[in-house]
Amino acid sequence: MPTMKSKRETERDISQAIIRFEKEFMGRGPLETRTYIVDDMILVRLKGVLTPAELKLAEAEERDRGRYLIKQVRQELIQHGRPLLDAVVKEILGSDPISLHTDISAKTGERIIVFTLENPPKFRDS
Repeated sequence: MPTMKSKRETERDISQAIIRFEKEFMGRGPLETRTYIVDDMILVRLKGVLTPAELKLAEAEERDRGRYLIKQVRQELIQHGRPLLDAVVKEILGSDPISLHTDISAKTGERIIVFTLENPPKFRDS
């Protein structure tokens, strides 16, 4: 079991791990990442995750098709990377997430990842 940390330290550790995942697995890190732990959920908000090519595709003449394709590819990639994400959360919190939900805005370049946990994590007092 990991050493008990404060909620803020744990949120920071999760943000850093997600940034590493995005850089190593997805090929580009976000411009900004914030993590919030609320009861038995972990909400991760990533800004600026789209590549320059994806941004161009999202603004192309057939904008809806381009955005749809970006969302589909990113969804597929995150599903293939899910075991890595689950392992990161388990390493930091000491328990496996039970589900992962995600969506990306091809318009703003923002991604939201929500993990649900079996039980709310415990923290030491800040």
